[in-house]
Amino acid sequence: MGTGKRGLIATAVTVVCAVTVLAAPGTAFAAPSPSPSPSSSPSSSPTPVSNKELEDVRLKLEKLYHSAAIATDAYNAAEEAAEKQSAEIVSLAKKIVKGQEKLAELKKRAGSAAAAQYRSGGLPDEAKLMLSDDPGHFLDSAGRVIQGQRATKGLLGEMTRTQQDLEQYAKDATAQWQKLEAGRKAKAAAQKKIEKQIKAAEQLESQLEKEEKERLAQLEEEAARKAQTAWLDSGVLDDIKGKASAQGRKAVEYATAQLGKPYEWGAEGPKTYDCSGLTSQAWASAGSGIPRTSQEQWKQLKRIDVEDMRPGDLIIYNADASHVAMYIGDGAIIHAPRPGRTVTIAGAGSMRILGVVRPDA
Repeated sequence: MGTGKRGLIATAVTVVCAVTVLAAPGTAFAAPSPSPSPSSSPSSSPTPVSNKELEDVRLKLEKLYHSAAIATDAYNAAEEAAEKQSAEIVSLAKKIVKGQEKLAELKKRAGSAAAAQYRSGGLPDEAKLMLSDDPGHFLDSAGRVIQGQRATKGLLGEMTRTQQDLEQYAKDATAQWQKLEAGRKAKAAAQKKIEKQIKAAEQLESQLEKEEKERLAQLEEEAARKAQTAWLDSGVLDDIKGKASAQGRKAVEYATAQLGKPYEWGAEGPKTYDCSGLTSQAWASAGSGIPRTSQEQWKQLKRIDVEDMRPGDLIIYNADASHVAMYIGDGAIIHAPRPGRTVTIAGAGSMRILGVVRPDA
């Protein structure tokens, strides 16, 4: 594979590096298209890909899928924010409609009060007293007029406040709309980045023969097993004795029922999931709503020590909190790993643990 296929994979890996670095939205992805070396002949058998070269491929794939996971969190966050902003806009629109109806009614009442005052003739009180045959009736009428004037003043004040409320609702709705538009752009940019990373990973894997893909899978399993063994050798399980809460058991049951379903970025079930889509839906089924993304789950949920975790708790991975899994006990997790994989059981220490959070703390 020195000048033929090996050069092809080397070129693909190089392009993958460029994609990983230049992953900003809008950057075009150029698929590698090396031409066969003139020195290679159709009859010559390809040189086997070395384990070192496959390990390079594994590391590049890991970086690509990690970048895709970060972009997926950004996409999910933008989608969640858009849902909240849309709901807020609808709520504000309803308030505006009610405010307009109230203002119309207040104006109608104010008009009636003005007409009543006009019909009274607007004479000074002294003149009305002199013209009246019944002073007591006049005084009673005067009292009602004073009350009416106070009511009218209150009516005008309520009209002013209602008008101010309408203006504020309109400003708030405009602000939410602007946020919604910005969120849509962020969501589109994140989607573009996700697709770019996944496409690059798929193209890199497509350069491998069946036997090489099998060896690559073995390298991935070996790396996970090595990390899990080191984690277990630390004696961490000796201190983990927590039992699942009632909600935790329900969340684990939900997650377990999803085993074998495909990973799909941005998905929340019921047929496909991404990592945080699985954990958020599992806990929703247990009656506890939690943030949609792994990064927000890390930020908002109560953090606990690894030694204190129990089944149902969520383990957050990577320094940027870009992956999440559910602990199910005995050092194992259920998670939706990445594109091309299915919901599966793995070792809790097979990836870099950032920390543990508890949804039902």
